[in-house]
Amino acid sequence: MGVLPSLRAGRPRPRALPWSSAADPALSWLGDERIAISGVPSAGTVAVLAAQGVTHVVNCRPRALVRWSGDLAAERAAFGPGRVAHAPMRDHGLRQPPAAWAAAVCFAARVLEEQPQAGVLIHCTAGRRRSVMLAYAVLRLRGHDRTRAAALVLRYRPAAMLVPAYVRSVEDWIETRPVSAA
Repeated sequence: MGVLPSLRAGRPRPRALPWSSAADPALSWLGDERIAISGVPSAGTVAVLAAQGVTHVVNCRPRALVRWSGDLAAERAAFGPGRVAHAPMRDHGLRQPPAAWAAAVCFAARVLEEQPQAGVLIHCTAGRRRSVMLAYAVLRLRGHDRTRAAALVLRYRPAAMLVPAYVRSVEDWIETRPVSAA
């Protein structure tokens, strides 16, 4: 019937995501950095992302959600598996282990370094916390200091929230990762 029962409220929950729009996935491009942040694009918008300058995608949604909604599979079908990275993270407000996201950050930074025409979309469910963390991490990896990276994200993505524990996760990783990891 297209609905899942809500365990918390005991009522049906529609499978369609209310913040997904078939007309516009609300991309926020971070100045001239060729990084965009958004919420999860609907199936209808995945096909038009390329027309908006997206060449690669980093999906920050947890494994269970991407299996349920099919967004990661749709992105891989549209862009090719080599142009989509997955950073499976839950949005719990606690430190995020680099094992879940560091490879995706390196992927995005490498694409931006090696392909001057590339545009990387980083998205989570709402485009407010996990995707913001990864965009911040990519900017830090690409040489921006903490203040500049935070300012870029917050200026161009007004709904962005730099969760302190997420920022600490990035900064700890930046400080301890081997230089050749980029």
